[in-house]
Amino acid sequence: MWLAFAFLSALLLGFYDVFKKQSLNGNAVIPVLFLNTLFCSLIFLPFIVLSACGSSFMENSMFYVPMVGWEAQKYIILKSCIVLSSWILGYFAIKHLPITFIGPINATRPVMVLLGALLVFGERLNLYQWIGVSLAILSFFLLSRSGKKEGINFTHNKWIYAIVGAAVLGAVSGLYDKYLMAPVSQGGIGLDRMAVQSWYNLYQCLMMGVMLWLLWWPKRKNTTPFQWRWTIVFIPIFLSAADFVYFYALSLDDAMISIISMIRRGSVLVTFLFGAFVVKEKNIKSKAFDLLLILIGMVFLYLGSR
Repeated sequence: MWLAFAFLSALLLGFYDVFKKQSLNGNAVIPVLFLNTLFCSLIFLPFIVLSACGSSFMENSMFYVPMVGWEAQKYIILKSCIVLSSWILGYFAIKHLPITFIGPINATRPVMVLLGALLVFGERLNLYQWIGVSLAILSFFLLSRSGKKEGINFTHNKWIYAIVGAAVLGAVSGLYDKYLMAPVSQGGIGLDRMAVQSWYNLYQCLMMGVMLWLLWWPKRKNTTPFQWRWTIVFIPIFLSAADFVYFYALSLDDAMISIISMIRRGSVLVTFLFGAFVVKEKNIKSKAFDLLLILIGMVFLYLGSR
């Protein structure tokens, strides 16, 4: 069952990336990111309030947010810092890079998660799963070849470093998610998934509010101006849905963070189709081969997890 939720999360994540790209093109990054965290917080704030008020309806639903003290909150604050750092790097990179590059580069994130899962949680992959991971690694190196055709040098482009940095922090966040929600008997601290998702969104909103006020607002007239776009509203909607399904998958018995993280990178299919048919980006055939390797890798991961 956790596999099905992982694939659903990947689909939602793909649409999230599309709306994010549309919102950031020629737009100020920090205000867009702040609005994302604000709307995400507004989605989950009612769940926190209703749960705290002792609503019987909430107690019997999957949206119930249990009360957690400082011992748990300090772990969630760290989660917020990791994710927000990844988002800041990722948002700036997405603004300046073709969307058909973003997805495949992000596809390397599960490989980093895999290495961490092997070292930290003792997860083991079978032959099919190793084939899937190897194909994902190969696709990254082939993507650098496609980048040269568009004048993007992977070793001298600061936005490539930014998206890679975002991927590394995203991998750290994925491993940390497993630690937060895994039972104590499995080496985790057993936090409730709704408590993690609800509170970390609130903390991110506060952090971005400070950043908006101190860094962007005083210099707003000398930087890229902010433009309101309705696509900004869809960023938190699809992100919250994708994360909700993702956290639920992680909470299920026998869920493997290395496989869930890899499947979520299947969101590249949605972003690639958007870049190819809507934006009409360049070198689609070359990038399509790289994408095909990733999709074949997903199939091997699925076969190895049955």
